[in-house]
Amino acid sequence: MSALITADLISLDEDLGNSRFEVIAHLAKLVTAAGRSTDYDTLYAAARAREEKTDTGIPGGIAIPHCRSQAVTQPTLAMARPRPAVDFGAQDGPADLIFFIAAPADGDEAHLKILSQMARSLMKKSFTAALREAKTASQVLALVEDALGVREKAPQAPSATPVAEAATESSARRKKIVAVTNCPTGIAHTYMAADGLKYAAEELGYDFKVETQGSSGGEKLTQAEIDQADAVVFAVALPVRGRERFAGKPFVEGAVKRAIDEPKVMLEEALAEAASPSGKRLAAPSSADSSESADEGGPWGSRIYKALMTGVSYMIPFVAAGGIILAIGFMLEAVTMPNLGDVDPQLILGLKDDSVTHPSLLNLDGVPLSLYLGASLHLIGAFGLNAMVPILAAYIAYGLAQRPGIAPGFIAGSVAVLVGGGFLGGIVAGLLAGLCAYWLSLLKLPRWMASMMPVVITPLVATLFAGGLIFFLLGTPLAWITSSLTEWLNSMTGASALLLGLILGAMMGFDLGGPVNKAAYLFATAGLSAGTLASQQVMAAVIISGMVPPLAMALATTVRPKLFSAPERENGKAAWLLGASFISEGAIPFATADPLRVIPSSMVGAAVAGAISMGAGVASPAPHGGVWIIALVQNPVMFLLAALAGTIVGSVMYIVLKSLAGRQAEATA
Repeated sequence: MSALITADLISLDEDLGNSRFEVIAHLAKLVTAAGRSTDYDTLYAAARAREEKTDTGIPGGIAIPHCRSQAVTQPTLAMARPRPAVDFGAQDGPADLIFFIAAPADGDEAHLKILSQMARSLMKKSFTAALREAKTASQVLALVEDALGVREKAPQAPSATPVAEAATESSARRKKIVAVTNCPTGIAHTYMAADGLKYAAEELGYDFKVETQGSSGGEKLTQAEIDQADAVVFAVALPVRGRERFAGKPFVEGAVKRAIDEPKVMLEEALAEAASPSGKRLAAPSSADSSESADEGGPWGSRIYKALMTGVSYMIPFVAAGGIILAIGFMLEAVTMPNLGDVDPQLILGLKDDSVTHPSLLNLDGVPLSLYLGASLHLIGAFGLNAMVPILAAYIAYGLAQRPGIAPGFIAGSVAVLVGGGFLGGIVAGLLAGLCAYWLSLLKLPRWMASMMPVVITPLVATLFAGGLIFFLLGTPLAWITSSLTEWLNSMTGASALLLGLILGAMMGFDLGGPVNKAAYLFATAGLSAGTLASQQVMAAVIISGMVPPLAMALATTVRPKLFSAPERENGKAAWLLGASFISEGAIPFATADPLRVIPSSMVGAAVAGAISMGAGVASPAPHGGVWIIALVQNPVMFLLAALAGTIVGSVMYIVLKSLAGRQAEATA
């Protein structure tokens, strides 16, 4: 690698045109002129094909176009510092430092090694600043060779003292970073963010450990790992569990999606906080109960949003378990007695009449087994589904005030159900209870009274405040809004149903698991507790629409594989299962790399699916499961046809937009 780059492979401050392909052509000519490529056309074609698959611009005004080609005779690095800078697709603008890596066709290991080394070096601001200030090609050459570790250095005298040796060893120690990731559902974003940070840390040469606070669990950070870390990264949409463990550590906190989009930036920002004397540090706990106090970080809008997402996150398992069990119960009841109608399962089980013997599996007392099991599951599922609103309120309050908010939120949420406030009442109850509990936590009280606050005083006062407001003042208007919404849903037919399906579908396809997607899902699940056909139709439209984006990406990569890179094709294979399982986040890798084409395609495909579902009257009593709940839905054929139609529309639109983008790039070259 000592001959990786030479002065004649460096171009400084020349006008290389306005197109990235003109820059690549110029660098390919330098490589060929230096005798490192046997054919310019072959090399340029390979580099252009690679660039058309994925943008090679990275934040910081940098681009690293690269390729493997039969024409390349040895691994080569060419560099340009064009004036003016040229757009290579980075989010922060055009690039003025461009490194072209040309590797032999059979040089996979060398190619990846070069790419990794250069990427790590280019993340160092001191290195890129020196490259921008260099006056000659020889100066650039020296900087690059130093970065790649191939420049011969003068031998240094051995350390004069053990102290000096220890200092040298300490300065060379790899930086250590720990992270926590979470998202509202804990299904996809949590783990994608963790992987993004992990791979970025490996590329930058940092020691890294991550704790994923998601639904599938994960390895928990030990206190020793936290104590040894130089900095902490929180990529979260919910409050961090056990945040007090990180007290005193430098940290950076951002949205979970940011760790997917720009993981390197978050890692560098965390280390910058550690290096700065005035950098952010997590506050040390003030007492043994500090883990139960409210999170005081961030603006109120962000904190309320996180609290709402916390409530939704904890509510979903109740809705999913209760709804699916309830749907199975309905199915067994319908199979046994098709004309049973809307009968209370407690009557079937004899639970409302003390004068009769209650049937059981040991003594069915004339009740058919399938009807008995159906009524039992109906009752069990109803308990889970009916707990939805109180749980939503309890964990909204928890998101604002931690554990002292749970009891007031749950009780106030139950009051909201009693007065007919529905899920809107649950949201209001949770916010009122959480805010009251949070404000009480700010009071400066004597130690003997402070110890009673989280267990007795805060739950008592916050429950009276929130529950009283809901019961005496807000219950009637909330009940009116909820009943009006229910009547509107029940009255929908024809064009109005199609329009609602279009809107919900577009929302599901917009941000793929983000707040807009979650708002549509919450709207659908909130109505299930009413048990009306209209609410089940809304639920079906949301499920089908949420399946479409990953399925559309999977179909596109299958039908036109040449438009996609190898990693994108692999993501497409995984998206088949994710889409079929109603995990919209399966389309995120595509949306992150190509948002201007993926998001419109996802929205249109999902909107078409939602409209077809609502128009055909597809209904689902279950709130989750994707294609795996097909036996529970009403009109299963149209369920599948709606999903198929939306998938085809989204896939075709994405293929067309991606193909047009490639042709426009050729026209500008």
